[in-house]
Amino acid sequence: MRALHAIQGKLLIAAIAACVMPCAPADAAQARADSADITVLVAGRIHTMDAARPRAQAMAFDGEGRILAVGTREAVQAEFPNGALLDVGPTTVVPGLIDAHGHVAGLGLNAMRADLAGTTSKDEAVRRLRDFAADLPPGTWLLGRGWDQNRWTEKQFPSARDLDALFPDRPVWLRRVDGHAAWANSAALALVERDLSGDWQPDGGRIERDVQGQPTGIFIDEAMALVDAQVPELEDEVASRALALGMQAAVAHGLTGVHDAGVSLSTLKHYQQLADRGEMPIRVYAMADGDGEALEMLCRDGLYAHPGGRLQMRAVKVFADGALGSRGAALLADYSDDPGNRGLMLASEQQLAKVTAKAERCNVQVATHAIGDRGNRAVLDAYAAALANKVGSDHRWRIEHAQVLAATDLPRLGRMGVVASMQPTHATSDMAWAGDRLGPERIQHAYAWRELRDSGARLALGSDFPVESVGPRLGLYSATTRADADGAPAGGWQPEEKLTAFEALRGFTLDAAYAGFDEDAIGSLEVGKRADFVVLAEDPLQIEPRQLRELTVLGTYVDGEAVYIGRVE
Repeated sequence: MRALHAIQGKLLIAAIAACVMPCAPADAAQARADSADITVLVAGRIHTMDAARPRAQAMAFDGEGRILAVGTREAVQAEFPNGALLDVGPTTVVPGLIDAHGHVAGLGLNAMRADLAGTTSKDEAVRRLRDFAADLPPGTWLLGRGWDQNRWTEKQFPSARDLDALFPDRPVWLRRVDGHAAWANSAALALVERDLSGDWQPDGGRIERDVQGQPTGIFIDEAMALVDAQVPELEDEVASRALALGMQAAVAHGLTGVHDAGVSLSTLKHYQQLADRGEMPIRVYAMADGDGEALEMLCRDGLYAHPGGRLQMRAVKVFADGALGSRGAALLADYSDDPGNRGLMLASEQQLAKVTAKAERCNVQVATHAIGDRGNRAVLDAYAAALANKVGSDHRWRIEHAQVLAATDLPRLGRMGVVASMQPTHATSDMAWAGDRLGPERIQHAYAWRELRDSGARLALGSDFPVESVGPRLGLYSATTRADADGAPAGGWQPEEKLTAFEALRGFTLDAAYAGFDEDAIGSLEVGKRADFVVLAEDPLQIEPRQLRELTVLGTYVDGEAVYIGRVE
């Protein structure tokens, strides 16, 4: 198989290096007729995601990246005999993959900060911090992300004491993998501008304290703002570099688009600068970060779209509750493994009603983070109230994650036209402990992709990177197997919720495009749409689901332009 990959990759790279082999014109008149900058792509197979023509072997697109023809090799080449030929050999081409929920700046910043993802113990996390800090200037904050106490042997939250011996003076601030909790050392705690001891708690958050009422160093959800306020702001150059790094990582994994969930006005301006310079290799569907400056801009100036076609903002991202891993997801009943705790609502029902009504007045799409069954119910109720008699209209409001739903609430998404924006790898990351959190009854309606889809809800799939890996191939694998990297459990976890490979691919293409109001331009390979596509060594609709983790991305194209070419050893 590796030899085949190498051959296919070399064929593709050779074609791109030569980039083009124009066919000789039949005569001068024909040459003039075909003088436009047209490329004819030929592949072993093209999965178009177009119900009218699901399979093809060739596709023609013009110099502006608009698809002119899709069909057999003979027919397309006959129509454009003077087009530049891009023959990628016996490969498979699919529409550009779209991650319907990611965080581009966070992905880029991860490459610039301490990476604690995958650590299996607190000691391993501390060792990584020590090695990373060796190159930091004195006094600089040590920032990082990725720890997950559920993966550690001790299964307990860490504390400031675990960091103080190595870092007595340097402030340390470390986001949990899901971004809904963080770990500080004593030097960071000392900078907070109010007394953290006692029994008070911030709205929508929780400070973990010991029996003496002293902070342990763990802050959950809105409590993190107390320490965040002391972290130096990113310099413009660093913020732009983070976006650039995040986008580069995305295209290397076959992504041609990302729905960036929670973008501030300042981050939007950094995106605009990159777009103005032609330095955006992917399409970004940005969501304003809550009821703040970016939403005010949308209400004042209207929905935003950059003239270059690769950046838009027409949605607002709202938080209803926290995350399951840190027991911040809002539940209707107590956590099964933490009696007395029902999680956290980060926004009250009144606040949700206010922001959704405001967005509806401004014609802004609402996308709300909701994980627990109480959080999801609150969002559905807020949507129903804000939309009122428009609930059946083409609003495409979304619930981001929709992880745990009460049985009576699950069918409401389909009936209300609410998009379920879900991340398959969350299920396979959480399955080892999610049952402990929820118990045997609630877990039946958790991560319920099949049940939601069959009830009529549209599924837009993503990863929530950098919470999970940016690679969509892992999402395709998780969606179709519901198993970990080793194939466990045999047959998959709650296998009745699996998707087919086609359904999963559609979730990362046409349905993700639909969730961003863009299905007329991207998401499938059809005449008139944009030439966003990915060249793969394997056929994701023909191989065994267990092989989807190993899909080989040979090339990523946006507007017909190669934004990533894979290297084959």
